[in-house]
Amino acid sequence: MLLYNPAAGRFPVRPFIHSADKVLSKAGWSLEIIETRSSDHIVQMAKQAASEKFDAVFAVGGDGTLGKVASGLVDSETALGVLPAGTSNVWARELNLVPFSWMRCWTLQENAGLLAKAVNCPIDIGICNDHPFLMWVGMGLDAMTVQKIEPRMRLEKFFTFPEYAASTIWNASIWHGLNLRLWVDDTEVEGHYLLAVVNNIRHYMGGLAELSPEAYLDDGIFDIWLFSGANLVDAFRHAFDLWAGRHVDSKEARRIPFRNLHLEADALFSVQMDGEPAFNTRQAVISVRQRAIRVLLPPHSFGLLKNPPSFD
Repeated sequence: MLLYNPAAGRFPVRPFIHSADKVLSKAGWSLEIIETRSSDHIVQMAKQAASEKFDAVFAVGGDGTLGKVASGLVDSETALGVLPAGTSNVWARELNLVPFSWMRCWTLQENAGLLAKAVNCPIDIGICNDHPFLMWVGMGLDAMTVQKIEPRMRLEKFFTFPEYAASTIWNASIWHGLNLRLWVDDTEVEGHYLLAVVNNIRHYMGGLAELSPEAYLDDGIFDIWLFSGANLVDAFRHAFDLWAGRHVDSKEARRIPFRNLHLEADALFSVQMDGEPAFNTRQAVISVRQRAIRVLLPPHSFGLLKNPPSFD
């Protein structure tokens, strides 16, 4: 099944779907092509593909689209194949795939060619308050920004970075963080934080920063990063440290690897999942489901796996 999101990205992808169809069909794939109508429709179609034992679902869209497809494929043998055509495309950056745009319209068929010969690999997926996620859960400042700017009209997507930056600065100027209490596996942590991010991939901030440079997709371990502070100056410091990679050694940022996490706050906080607005809550229960979803990975992405496939 090939699912494409007509609202994803800065440029309509519909006129170019046939190029991916042609490449995949030539490689032996028989495709059912479906234009998605909503987030719920994406999840529904992915679940249908899994129940009907499709070999793969090719997701044409951005990080939000693939996150929804992934949530419908948990615990199935149907693999997720990503043909990036969104705005930020952080998962594509993780896999070193060049996203589709009208200036690079050929990349859709190039990526289809890579996935046509890719390997079906099991990787980890997270569950937050019973909702699956593939890449991150952001709690606090970044989630407030995501909730403010999403969803966006296509024209707004041409100004993604300045809009995101302006919204984050505004939120940081009026919001002073949360008192959090966390139970991380067997460790209890308390503190005041501007931002908490759970991640299973290396990239963050629209792909501009490497949050966890040594993260693996299949090791059964996620990271939670806790960024302390209470004002705009602290938010700027963390942003610059992330861009420069200095957060790894910063005393104001803490990384805790985990398999199970329970987090409570003294007030409601915003949550984003895979770059999409999720919900507001006072607590989050997050667990790692090891190797619970399958993805199509080209060989050049095997460095993201702790246990890459062997062809001996």
